[in-house]
Amino acid sequence: MAGRTYPGAMLRDYVEVDVFTDQPFRGNPLAVVVDAEGLSDLEMAQFANWTNFSETTFLLPPTDPGADYRVRIFTPSQELPFAGHPTLGSAHAWLAAGGAARPDGTVVQECGVGLVTVRQAGDGRLAFAAPPLVRSGPLDGDLFDDVVGVLGVSSDDVVDAAWIDNGPGWIGVLLASAEAVLAVSPSTTDHKIGLIGPHPDDVDAAYEVRGFFPANGVVVEDPVTGSLNASAAQWLVGSGRFTPPYVATQGTALGRAGVVHVAADDAQIWVAGQVVTRVAGTVDL
Repeated sequence: MAGRTYPGAMLRDYVEVDVFTDQPFRGNPLAVVVDAEGLSDLEMAQFANWTNFSETTFLLPPTDPGADYRVRIFTPSQELPFAGHPTLGSAHAWLAAGGAARPDGTVVQECGVGLVTVRQAGDGRLAFAAPPLVRSGPLDGDLFDDVVGVLGVSSDDVVDAAWIDNGPGWIGVLLASAEAVLAVSPSTTDHKIGLIGPHPDDVDAAYEVRGFFPANGVVVEDPVTGSLNASAAQWLVGSGRFTPPYVATQGTALGRAGVVHVAADDAQIWVAGQVVTRVAGTVDL
């Protein structure tokens, strides 16, 4: 019952937020333990496995003097050094819990890839600065053939493909159209694959994005993926194929309504989206 406590309980503030959408329950959910100080690695991993969200985050005091808070990001089976929708959702939760932005309106997050800046992006959106790619460049022939086979497309259907890894391990595949992206039904894979394709001119969004990753022997599709949109933008803007600002949609094939805003200033890519709290309370952890 709400408000009840009991002997031995360690109640921590806890929220579930919806990221990259302004429509109720149409984005990518994130579980956030707002005060995770004192939890062990095992306790974090077990709780993330129990929530069974694509990611669960744990907010901690920073260890780097340049950061405002530290976040640890867990999937049900592993810890990630960086992920996009957990970055925006964690920043939202930290601010809602009383955290104060800097005078320039930014917040600096410490995570496995280092320091990541989050800023207000207008219309209630938060934006994170895309971290540098840790692996880039073309796929070797065998890997390319494997990815094409997994996607069930021919090599002629692929406009371009490359490593676009900013922590999670993404491989990017550019197809000729959003329609081609939405038609893909991948088979089992050991890779994290992001698909991108342009929408027709009469659609508000410029591109459709889909992200697939392996989990327990099957392929899972992520509803909306900030890290993938960030690394895809670095790849495709850097190559001159895409011109920011632009809007991408993701989650269409899952009945979601993810909207990702990509902008750039100087050489920095910014990835923005709405974040809304859907559940707020405490967890005994």
